[in-house]
Amino acid sequence: MERAGARGWRVFLVGGSKGSARAAADRFARACGATIAGIEDGPIGLEHAPQDEALVARIADAGANVVLVALGAPKQELWIDAHRERLAPAVAVGVGAALDFVAGAARRAPRWVRSAGLEWLFRLLHEPRRLARRYLRNDPKILAILLRTWRSPLESRRIG
Repeated sequence: MERAGARGWRVFLVGGSKGSARAAADRFARACGATIAGIEDGPIGLEHAPQDEALVARIADAGANVVLVALGAPKQELWIDAHRERLAPAVAVGVGAALDFVAGAARRAPRWVRSAGLEWLFRLLHEPRRLARRYLRNDPKILAILLRTWRSPLESRRIG
């Protein structure tokens, strides 16, 4: 967002919980000087409904250079893929819960948990009703990934 502010890029925010995109936009504008081209928060579908097409048209009309899509994986990637041609030349980036984090609507894991690559587990423990099905039932590969992560050297798991 600092780079967007410095270069005059127009940023459109999509997704996040109700009110998060607006709060994140205010924070980005104040802290980074970012130009917010538009906001669409709350639930976004994948069914190509008329309101979905209207959103894509609003993004294009806003002249966005960057579209931050905060719908969670894999929904955000599917949404971006479904609309990439109509979003061009803007660059769309899936940002997961980033807008909720920036807005203060979701709590980040402690730094040591993030450094260990376990933020997903922290979020699962704090939001089991919302995330258990996604992580455990819909994606049983998570157990193999978890085992591989724990067996890898700690240095390879650090993200920042």
